[in-house]
Amino acid sequence: MSHEHVSNTKRIWTVFGLLSVITIVEVIFGIIKPDALHMNSFMAMSLLNWLFIILTLVKAYFIVWAFMHMEGEKSTLRNAVVLPVIFLILYLLFILLTEGNYIYEVFKNSTIKWNF
Repeated sequence: MSHEHVSNTKRIWTVFGLLSVITIVEVIFGIIKPDALHMNSFMAMSLLNWLFIILTLVKAYFIVWAFMHMEGEKSTLRNAVVLPVIFLILYLLFILLTEGNYIYEVFKNSTIKWNF
């Protein structure tokens, strides 16, 4: 009952290449900061920041999927791991946007000075 060792070198390099391409795209957008993305906003945050968040979540998904071997697990375990994380990320993003926008409005429209 010996298990044959299967090399995953090609899959690892494919995921590494995909993660590298996404990271390079993030860096290029961070350096260039196109006005179409940087100056327009959606839900009190620039489209460029939304792009960074989405690309970072895509990278996190591929890291979990490939390097934590989730693609070989049963769907119930995958859902038990992935769905709470997605909910947590959305919840934290909601808190960040809501509270950040409130603090910005307080400092913008009051006599309190920006001292940080």
